[in-house]
Parts: sequence; C-alpha cells; structure tokens
Amino acid sequence: MVLVVRQERAMRTRRVILEAAASVFDEFGYEGATIGEVVARAGVTRGAVYFHFASKRELAQGVVEEQFVQNAIPERACKLQEFVDTGMVVAHLMPRDPLLSAGARLSLGQDDFGDLGGGAIPGWIARLQELLEQAGERGELLPHVVPADAAWLVTAAWTGVQIQSQKLSGRADLERRISGLYQMLMPSVAVPGVLGSLDIGADRGARVVAEMADPEADEEAQGR
Repeated sequence: MVLVVRQERAMRTRRVILEAAASVFDEFGYEGATIGEVVARAGVTRGAVYFHFASKRELAQGVVEEQFVQNAIPERACKLQEFVDTGMVVAHLMPRDPLLSAGARLSLGQDDFGDLGGGAIPGWIARLQELLEQAGERGELLPHVVPADAAWLVTAAWTGVQIQSQKLSGRADLERRISGLYQMLMPSVAVPGVLGSLDIGADRGARVVAEMADPEADEEAQGR
C-alpha cells in the first residue's frame, strides 16, 4: 500500500512538473526556458525535477510525448468521424492547454530543438494513419486513398493552418479554420454515404471534449 501511494504521488509530481514546463516552453521557447523557472512554477525542488527528467532536453521530450497519453478521443462506429474528432479536439484544446501549445512549438522548429525527430508530428501521423486504415477496412474510404499518404498530407495541412491561425489571430479562429480544412478535404477521402454523416462543425471539438468529461455520455457515443 505504501508503495502504491508513493507511485501515485510520483506520478502527480511528474504531471505537475510537465504542466509547469509546458507553460515555460510555450512562453519562452526552448532556448529561453530554464529549469529554475520550471521549479518555481511547479512549486517543487530542483531535485524533484531532476529525479524525473535528467536534462532540459529530456523535459522537453516529456512535454512532447505527454499529449499522447492524455485526452483519448472516444471511439466511434464511424472511424472517419473519429479521424475528424481527433483534429477538432486538438484545435479546441491547443489555445487552452499549454502541453499541446508547447508541444507544437517544440515540434515545429521554432527554437533550436530540431534534432527531436519531428517532435510530436510522427506520432500524430501514425495515429491518423491507423484511423484511416481502420476506416478503409470498414469501407469508409474512396478507392484512391492511401492511408499513409493521406495521414501525412492531412497532418501537414493541419499544421499549416495552426501556424497561420497563430500568426494572424493568436489561434482565436483555429477551430473555425480547422473545420474549414476538413470541409475541403473530406470529400476527397470519404465515400458519399459516410461523408454526409460526418459532423465537421466548428464547435465539434468543444462538444467532444465535454463528452470526454462525462463518462456516461462517452458510453452513449460509442455507436455514433
């Protein structure tokens, strides 16, 4: 029992450190961020930070990877809806979640952090490719769609929209712009019978996030 309590405490401390680090990286960038600032924002000791992360680079890597263990998108009967939901939820959360925002900054080479192998980008490509492969198995894709190629292109397009939205509006219009992106792209991906059923509204991400916060709503949505 004591061991379990210690493990849970360590996990909570690690999360607190990652959230603090994300806010620091998002505000100052990789080069401008310091372990001292992370310590101050997390309210922990420097030793606690180094217990979990051996260096600033390892801490940045942790911030990038953390987005893949949080906020799992509800499964759908229609995998292309799950595909859209993935992008719309991230669009909703990115202006609100420093982990996502900092992960984007670290991944896109806006700082001297370019040897991270693309940061979070390969992970997002892999996740979207898996969803597209599942959609193909269910007959939801047009015949010409190659899941690996489509996942790469959609990730690139999503990233470009995010960058432009950040530059021009501070991401204030990100959800609307990403909704527009899917409205343009999905007719070239989905078979007509599926396309007509997809919910690509600008508020889709907010609604799915609310669903994720309500376990009962999550269970009801499994068949959607």
